[in-house]
Amino acid sequence: MAPARVTVVVVSRDRRADLARSLACHEGPVILVDNGSSDGTPEFVREWFPHVTVVEAGRNLGAPARNLGVRLATTPYVAFADDDSWWAPGALERAADLFDVHPRLALLAGRLLVGPAERVDPICAEMARSRIGREPDLPGPNVLGFLACGAVVRREPFLTVGGFDDVVFFFGEEERLALDLAAAGWGLAYVPGVVAHHHPSPSRDPAGRRALAARNAVLTAVLRRPWGVVAQVTAATALRGGRAGRRGLRDAVARLPRALAARRRLPPAVETARRTLDLGLT
Repeated sequence: MAPARVTVVVVSRDRRADLARSLACHEGPVILVDNGSSDGTPEFVREWFPHVTVVEAGRNLGAPARNLGVRLATTPYVAFADDDSWWAPGALERAADLFDVHPRLALLAGRLLVGPAERVDPICAEMARSRIGREPDLPGPNVLGFLACGAVVRREPFLTVGGFDDVVFFFGEEERLALDLAAAGWGLAYVPGVVAHHHPSPSRDPAGRRALAARNAVLTAVLRRPWGVVAQVTAATALRGGRAGRRGLRDAVARLPRALAARRRLPPAVETARRTLDLGLT
C-alpha cells in the first residue's frame, strides 16, 4: 500500500456526539486536537477510535489549535475538518494528486455540501465565479478566502506563514492565512471535484457568531489592509452590524494591540486582488 499523502486534522471542544458520527467517515491518518473539552472527548475518542491520534491542548486555543495538528503530521498535505464535517470517499486522494502536479498550489478549497439535503454552500458559488481569474499553473479559479472545513493545504507553506493566528482566534480565521499565502507567492484554488460534507452541529450561538464575524473582519483589516480599508470596514460594521456589530467592535478593541504588533501590508498585487473581491461584495 502506498504511504498516505494527506493527514486529516480535526479540532473540537465539547462536541463528543458530533465526533461519534464524523470520525468514522475519515480516510487516512487523523489527528484530533481537543481544545479543553469538559465532556470526556479525549477519553471517548481513544476508546472508540484508537486509530486517531489525540492531542490535548488543555485549553481553548481556537483555530490555532489546528497548527498543532499540522506540526505533528508527517504527510506533505493536510486536510482540515470540523467535528461536524468529513471528506467524501476518494476526495483526499484526488486532492493529493492535484498537489503533486501543481507545485505552486498551497491551498485547495473544495466543494462543501451542507446538511442532509447536501446543499452546496453559497461560498462555493462565489469561489467558482472568482473575480480574480484563474492562473494557468493552478487547477481551478484563484481564491483569497475559503472555509477551513473544506480546505486542504500543503504543509510546509502553511507552517512557514504561521498557520492560523490567535489575534483572530476563531471564526473568519481563514482570510488572513489566505492573504499571507498569496503574499508569499503561493497559489490558492477552488476545485469543485474535491468534495467535503458539513452537517452543522445544533450547538451553535448565531448571535455570538455574528459578533465574532464583525470583530474579526475589523481585526483582519488591521492586520493586513491599508488604513483606508480599516476605516471602511469599521464604519460599515458600526452602521450596519446592529447589536452584534457593536459588540464585535467592542471586543476588537481588546485585541487591537496584538493586531497592530502583527500588522504587515500586503504586496500591491495581492491588495489589488483583494480590492477586486471587495467590489463584488458592494
